[in-house]
Amino acid sequence: MISEKLLEEFGGQKRALSKNEILFNEGNRALYYWQVAEGSIRMFNFSEDGQEFTQGIFGPGESFGEPPLFCDFDYPSSAIAVEESTVYRLTRESLFRLLKENFDVHLEITTTLSKRLQYKAMILREMSSHPPEHRILTLIDYLKEGALPEPGKKYEVPLTRQQIADMTGLRVETVIRSIKAMEEKGWVDIVDRKVYRK
Repeated sequence: MISEKLLEEFGGQKRALSKNEILFNEGNRALYYWQVAEGSIRMFNFSEDGQEFTQGIFGPGESFGEPPLFCDFDYPSSAIAVEESTVYRLTRESLFRLLKENFDVHLEITTTLSKRLQYKAMILREMSSHPPEHRILTLIDYLKEGALPEPGKKYEVPLTRQQIADMTGLRVETVIRSIKAMEEKGWVDIVDRKVYRK
């Protein structure tokens, strides 16, 4: 989202993370803008009954956890490294200075946050009123649309069954059964345990 050169120009620092290392916890004060350089970061929280829910998984070039910086509230979710990763961090003050001096970056962040709001609204609607297969297919199609796969090529879903479960509020067993049913209906293909959307 923000070029590494620009991040470094405004004081951004790189931080290496081990797999499963927590970057921040739900309820922590938001002090930094975070952007993935390598690897992937998962944001998650728990429902009142203890079920884990994945809010998003972010890869190279993607930022995460920005809303608390703009509205001055604590993190509503925790962030953890899915694998060995490297992230940039930039202080809130430096981020605001960067955005004031680079309107094109400001506009890109605003667009990204708007798309995430659209995604949250869609997932909430799906979780409250649709059966598992529909929820899973909606998530896959959303990811496919954002990935812009080559015309005529099948889209490889970049999530594990567990990650799909965490992002749709389903049990992993339900996801496994539903994906098999979706394959039988011709909605997806399964090749070497990987799921592909036609």
